[in-house]
Amino acid sequence: MSINIETFFDIDTNLFTYVVSDPKTSSAAVVDSILNYDQYSGRTATKSADEIITYIQNNNLKLEWILETHIHADHLTAAHYIKEKIGGKTAIGSQITKVLKYWAPLFNTIIDTPMDGSQFDILLDNNQTIKLGSVNIKILHTPGHTPACVSYLIEDSVFVGDTLFMPDLGTARTDFPGGSAELLYDSIHKIFDLPDETRIYICHDYPPATRKANNFCTVEVQKKQNILINQKISKAEYVSLRNKRDAGLPVPKLILPSIQVNLRLGTFGDRETNGIQYVKIPINQL
Repeated sequence: MSINIETFFDIDTNLFTYVVSDPKTSSAAVVDSILNYDQYSGRTATKSADEIITYIQNNNLKLEWILETHIHADHLTAAHYIKEKIGGKTAIGSQITKVLKYWAPLFNTIIDTPMDGSQFDILLDNNQTIKLGSVNIKILHTPGHTPACVSYLIEDSVFVGDTLFMPDLGTARTDFPGGSAELLYDSIHKIFDLPDETRIYICHDYPPATRKANNFCTVEVQKKQNILINQKISKAEYVSLRNKRDAGLPVPKLILPSIQVNLRLGTFGDRETNGIQYVKIPINQL
């Protein structure tokens, strides 16, 4: 493996953010950043993002990409903030437009949320390749959790967002609008088709008391040990298991601020006549 991978963990959201860099050119990419947010006070902070910026600056890296695996429902992205501070091009899967069509009308934010995805610098197509210095990043569309989910294959490492969790926790939920257990099964098998030694880097881990939070394992381990989807579980069995699990899951506590902010690349939209920005909470809609 010729790339460097630095991992940052946010304990409040159990989120892993990655800085991937190419030693030959000092080019770097940030995968799934976080803007700290207190849901009770409505206050934001940039502590986690500033740690990433400091790491990039202290190691004399040039930020080329700020990558999102999907529109997250459990944390706010710091993509806009990081770009303002140190540059970089923002990118997400091209199916973001499907997510926008559902959520922006619900929040009634079409007036300040571009519906064509132009708030992102680049919308990425399936099997597209982008460059990180001398290294290729291959884009894999992996829908199922959301329509816009993508995974980033960089050499022998793949960054899968919420598509897969650690083997003892299974996979992402599929009960969000546009989600599909059938599609997620097919998407995960795209990842399972990669070489067994490929390292899978996940976005969140919610460990039981018996182990610490972990951020990666291999394709081989997932295929053998994942409790919901492994080489012995059929598509029909997985769909049944996933749908039963989803039926009992609570709504993520940050889903309402997260989605409307993340659809705007991490900004809070237009200020109202009093000069204040707001997060909308639609009543009796979820």
